[in-house]
Amino acid sequence: MQAGGFSEADQAALDAWRTRSPEHAQAWDRAQRVLDMFANVPAPIGSVAIRQLPSGRRRTVVRGLGMVALMAPTAWLVGRTAAWRDWNADIRTATGERKTVTLADGTQLVLNTRSAVDVRFSSTERRLRLIEGELLATTGPDTQAARYRPFIVETPQGDAQALGTRYTVRLIGEHARVSVFEGRVAVRPLDGGAQRVIDTGMQADFSSTAVSAPHPASASAALWERGMYVANDQRLADVLDELSRYRAGAIHCASSVANLRVSGAFPIDDTDASLDLLAKTLPIKITSLTHYWQFVDAR
Repeated sequence: MQAGGFSEADQAALDAWRTRSPEHAQAWDRAQRVLDMFANVPAPIGSVAIRQLPSGRRRTVVRGLGMVALMAPTAWLVGRTAAWRDWNADIRTATGERKTVTLADGTQLVLNTRSAVDVRFSSTERRLRLIEGELLATTGPDTQAARYRPFIVETPQGDAQALGTRYTVRLIGEHARVSVFEGRVAVRPLDGGAQRVIDTGMQADFSSTAVSAPHPASASAALWERGMYVANDQRLADVLDELSRYRAGAIHCASSVANLRVSGAFPIDDTDASLDLLAKTLPIKITSLTHYWQFVDAR
């Protein structure tokens, strides 16, 4: 890195942190590779300094990586998602954003963070195409239609048709998840697998070929609509994965603390506060490699 106020003491502190464990070294290497992707950007790399903040506050290891640190994570995220996210979607949200829309049929639609959906209503059906992320639909009466039109959420894996319903649909990697809070939802895999009906209070995952056996949905599964995430005896690594949906950059969890159990309610509109809460209640410390890279390991 260029100097720019980066002292020998700062370098020594950084080197000590990197060599403390293989996971620290790997985390720094990943962060550096992101910056290296933008090495030709005509902006200086700012100074890096390690500082331990007073107890009760988040630990800050890297202080400002200058313009590249600010530009690189955003450009990297845009570059990674541009190939598959449809930026021309009818409705979409940015990282950390939620949006509520009332559709022409009276359906209330809420999009979670990093989500995109196309609205394709016709004379015969009400179809939403979920391109990315997660939605919560409370289906409307559709009283203006001349005849009944089924309400369908289309995903790359198949369709989830409402049967008088309030439900969420979320894309997770190569599968999708349906959680039903009112009514029922009929799930049909894209490639011809058997249809399965999911009842109130249940959820199921499905691929393009099959639907899993339904199991009870968490009562808090849709609390993201109100800005909260509730963990109930979950692995720390899974909690951090969930919180990372609502912030730019990445959170890396060391294997030594990944299986710590977590229960609690966390604000998703202020993920820094959520991370602070975890650091205060668990035997962990959180190191910041710029605002876009957090490393969580044992205290």
